Amino acid sequence: MESGPEAFAGVAFALFGGGLLAWTGLCLRTGMPVADGVSRPVATVTALLSGVAFLTTGCWLLAAL
Repeated sequence: MESGPEAFAGVAFALFGGGLLAWTGLCLRTGMPVADGVSRPVATVTALLSGVAFLTTGCWLLAAL
């Protein structure tokens, strides 16, 4: 019963992190800007680090079930 919210949060974090990494990879491959109004290297590094952090947190929450 207590693991329901933890599982939901883990899936949400993992999906968001994976989606952010996929979006960043797609933007880099096609040459689209990662974020509007931000320099390309700063936006890329920030998006990659955030994606890895969210994906790691989601996997950690799911592994703790």
